[in-house]
Amino acid sequence: MRRRRVGVLISGRGSNMAALIRAAAVADYPAEVALVVSNRPDAAGLEIARRAGIAATAIDHRPFRGDRGAHERVIDAALREAGVEILCLAGYMRLLTPFLVTAWRGRMLNIHPSLLPAFPELDTHARALAGGVKLHGCTVHVVTEQMDAGLILAQAAVPVLAGDTAETLAARVLRLEHAVYPAALAAFCRNEAGRAAAEGSWFANPLPDAAPLP
Repeated sequence: MRRRRVGVLISGRGSNMAALIRAAAVADYPAEVALVVSNRPDAAGLEIARRAGIAATAIDHRPFRGDRGAHERVIDAALREAGVEILCLAGYMRLLTPFLVTAWRGRMLNIHPSLLPAFPELDTHARALAGGVKLHGCTVHVVTEQMDAGLILAQAAVPVLAGDTAETLAARVLRLEHAVYPAALAAFCRNEAGRAAAEGSWFANPLPDAAPLP
C-alpha cells in the first residue's frame, strides 16, 4: 500500500494535527504526515510535530504585509517541495485566497466544529447554545471557495447537555474531532470520493474509536 503524503497547516497548538500524526503512526494507515506548516513561529504544534519526527516549519505571515497571495505562494512551494499530495487544515486561522484553494482543489480538507451547514464560520459553540440545538458536533469537508460549504466527508455529533457552556461543549466536540479527522482522511486516501459524492457523506455516529457520548 502506498501511503499518501499529507501536509498540515496549523496556527496554534495543533491538537487535530497531533491526532493525524498518531493515526499515521499505525502501519496500515494510508497516509503519512510529510510536513507541518504554521503561519505563526510560536505555534506550539510545531514542536509537537518535531518531537514526533515530522518536518515542521513556520512561514510567518507578518512580513508579507497583508499580501495573502504572496504568503500562500511560499507555503505552496514548501508543500510541493515536500511532495505533499493532500493538504489538511487543522486550526489554521487564516482566510484562504483563491490561489491556494485553486492550487489544492479537491485535495484540501478541513475540520469544522459544527454540524454543517449549521453554524459555519466562527464562534460555533456559543452560537449552538444560543440557538438551543440538541445536537452539536463536527464536520470534515473538502475546502472550496465558499467558506465551510464544500462536500461533507464525515460528521459526528454529541448531545448538548443542560448546563453546558461554550467551553464544556467545545471540549467534548474536540474529543470527537480527534477521531473523525483521521478516519475521514484515511477514507479519502483510499479513493472513496465517488462514494462520498453519491451518498453525501461517509460517516456518522458511531465511529470506530470515537470518544464515547457523555
